[in-house]
Amino acid sequence: MNYINATDSELIYAYLSNNEIALNALIKRYKKHVFRFIYSKVKDKEVTEDLFQDTFIKIINTLKKGNYNEKGKFKPWIMRIAHNLVIDYFRKHNKMPIYENTNETYNIFNFIVDEDLDIEKQFFNEELKTNLKIIINQLPENQKEVLELRIYKDLSFKEIAAITGVNINTTLGRMRYAMANLKKSVKNNEYFC
Repeated sequence: MNYINATDSELIYAYLSNNEIALNALIKRYKKHVFRFIYSKVKDKEVTEDLFQDTFIKIINTLKKGNYNEKGKFKPWIMRIAHNLVIDYFRKHNKMPIYENTNETYNIFNFIVDEDLDIEKQFFNEELKTNLKIIINQLPENQKEVLELRIYKDLSFKEIAAITGVNINTTLGRMRYAMANLKKSVKNNEYFC
């Protein structure tokens, strides 16, 4: 079997026929993508490694039980598992993810701050960023999640739909409502006027 060119379905079938190499090929195929996704959320290498391992344990257990039936949709399925484990981690530890300016991820606040601004304007922009973050955090959770994945992680709506486990129309609707609510909140906030 050519593991590199095999489809996900072929590798899953081979694994279920007791071919452990097929499982290794699947893990290798998605390792970087899943690991980066988890790390982008938790910002901690040890926690990322734990959640990564938990993701693939859950995948293996589901496959062994014969409960996987999303033929041809393996990647969105594993990303949804990773996403759910990240959410469980934050709920369990009462933490919220922090998005910082890094070279690795797109951040809307990069457009607000100009390195050449004087001290007073820099202070103003820091307050503006803080207030905008507060307003974003007040959005309903499903709208905030889509907004953050789209703006901070620069994911396509198709990827966001797969990760959140809803269809693309629901994802687009959540983004539309998030933007409308964000605009309304900014308009009603005296700091932004």
